[in-house]
Parts: sequence; structure tokens; C-alpha cells
Amino acid sequence: QVQLVESGGGLVQAGGSLRLSCAASGSPLTINTMGWYRQVPGKQRELVARFTSGGGTNYADSVKGRFTISRANAKNTVYLQMNRLEPEDTGVYYCNAFYDATYYWGQGTQVTVSS
Repeated sequence: QVQLVESGGGLVQAGGSLRLSCAASGSPLTINTMGWYRQVPGKQRELVARFTSGGGTNYADSVKGRFTISRANAKNTVYLQMNRLEPEDTGVYYCNAFYDATYYWGQGTQVTVSS
């Protein structure tokens, strides 16, 4: 059983920055596939950024050039550095991990960007 704990959300003005963290526990091995999704009321949860099983990265078009995903493998931790935030980035951000044929989700952290 993998547990994901997110931190780092908050309220920021447009143009500002935030850094999200997600720490995974309960896995004896490195979790290769981890990433971030976000959801706003009335819409489906969407990919923001993730590491693929092959070691690459995927980003949503809307965040390319502004957000950067990184990781500390030894700690099974992923980060999302969010720069030049826009009001459209507002939402609940969820950490996701795929391990041992199972998807795991964190509890979510709220990001609010004011205009």
C-alpha cells in the first residue's frame, strides 16, 4: 500500500510561484511513474506533469515553459515548481503514482491564483 502526502499549495497572486511536494511511503522500491494532476469544480481531473515509466516527462500544453517537475528518487518524492502562475492554474492539485499495477492518489492540495 502506497501513501502519498502533498504539501505546498496556497494562495498566490498572478505571476507568482509555488512549489508543490509529494512524498510517497509504503513502497520498498523506487516508484518510476509519478506525477501531478489538477481538478476544478465541474471538470475532469487533468494531467499537469508527470514522469513516465521510461524516465521521460509529459506536460500539459498550458503549463509548458512555466512548470517543472522534478524528483528525489531516493526519497520517492516529486516536486512541481510552478512559475508565472495564472488564475487558470487554480484548482486542487493531486499527486499520482502508479506502482505494482495500481494507481494511487494523494488527498490533494489547493492552489488558488488571484488576478
